[in-house]
Amino acid sequence: MRIDNQKTTSQLLIPVYFVAILWIVEVVNFISGYKLIMFGIYPRSLKGLIGIPLSPFLHSGIVHLLLNTGPLIILGYFIILHGRRIFMEVTLFVIVAGGAGVWLIGRSSYHVGASGLIFGYFGYLLSRGIFNKSISSLFVSLITVSIYGGLFWGMLPTLTRVSWEGHLCGFAAGILAAWSEKVKPHKS
Repeated sequence: MRIDNQKTTSQLLIPVYFVAILWIVEVVNFISGYKLIMFGIYPRSLKGLIGIPLSPFLHSGIVHLLLNTGPLIILGYFIILHGRRIFMEVTLFVIVAGGAGVWLIGRSSYHVGASGLIFGYFGYLLSRGIFNKSISSLFVSLITVSIYGGLFWGMLPTLTRVSWEGHLCGFAAGILAAWSEKVKPHKS
């Protein structure tokens, strides 16, 4: 029983470890004078392709990362409750699919930050409740909407310095991740 508790505790720390990596990268980015921003997504350019996997790790400043830290941990916890494999699959899928979406439709500027991942987690948690039709998934969906329902506004082009494209593409990628999980053939 103790081993299970240790495993569960260490599993719940994965979102915290992920955010710790973001903070380490932020320190390096700060020291470099934010020169790492050039490794963000720059839409429809070859150099911008490198940003698809890297952009969630880069932020435009400490405040930017502070704003992303809490939602990443909280929504990450909700996803990791379904298992480490699901957390990793959703995270990777949202980073790649959401980032590819930004690369295709984004404005011509560098897009950085983990907010696309946050919106992906949000879309995943909302959609999982709808697609699975289980009481526990619907309950998590309701909690997610009650805490983070205001995120819907972030998908609108209201602020020029905010990548609403990243938010929208991340949200869509999260929905696709939940849908693909639903349609996967179950192993016997």
